[in-house]
Amino acid sequence: MRAKITYVVTAAVLVFYFGLVGSRGFLLIRHGTLLTVTFGVAVLILPLIGIWFLWKNTQFVRRANALAAELDAEGGLPVDELVRTPSGRIDRDSADAVFARRQEETEDAPDDWRCWFRLAVAYQDARDTPRARKAMQRAIALHNRPAPAPDLPGNSSPSGA
Repeated sequence: MRAKITYVVTAAVLVFYFGLVGSRGFLLIRHGTLLTVTFGVAVLILPLIGIWFLWKNTQFVRRANALAAELDAEGGLPVDELVRTPSGRIDRDSADAVFARRQEETEDAPDDWRCWFRLAVAYQDARDTPRARKAMQRAIALHNRPAPAPDLPGNSSPSGA
């Protein structure tokens, strides 16, 4: 819950900032000289990029949370079996061992979004955020992929052969 509150507060602050920057861009454009209009347009582009980035991240988080909820309902969420240091940090050797198991599991079933989800968690535990994000994106893509049509008797080939 703390992470959600932090995310919402950060997003609200960013939206407020984008509003301030956007208003300055409009003020520059209203000034009317070639230089201020050029700067005004450039300043307006920054909040647009920021809003797009915030939207894409929000979608990613919502989809990842939906997968986590579905996996939790199935009883398939990864169990926290990591050894921790006295300060609470994850022991690197422990994270590497769990990662190796998750990687092997994913190699055995490369089309299973559940394996990719657990691999993403293992990457995150190993503090490899870019790969964790890519693995989670793969899990989301596999989850959203339509299921293949079942082979029905008499429909084995389109030419009827």
